[in-house]
Amino acid sequence: MNKFNLGSLEEMVLLVLLTVSEEAYGITILDAYIDNTGNRISLSAIHSVLRRLEKKGFITSEMGGSTSDRGGRRKRLYQITKYGYKTVEAIQENRNRIWQQIPKLEF
Repeated sequence: MNKFNLGSLEEMVLLVLLTVSEEAYGITILDAYIDNTGNRISLSAIHSVLRRLEKKGFITSEMGGSTSDRGGRRKRLYQITKYGYKTVEAIQENRNRIWQQIPKLEF
């Protein structure tokens, strides 16, 4: 599998996950996505992307402890894997290399 096999939404969610300094779970990732992109997206879409990223090995998840403010329900917590981090670094390097090749245009 090509290590760059990420859709644009998957890439954005993966990058946003890196910006979340607190426990990263569905709602915190959704909020960070909206804050960073200005785009609205549903929580179910975020969860779908997170499942795909986990299946591809870019992130891992585990169940956190239950909390009273969630009615005793547990949160699924996400974190990027070494493979995921190396992939976003490689994507950034490739994009930077391409941007440097674009000639300056005068309009």
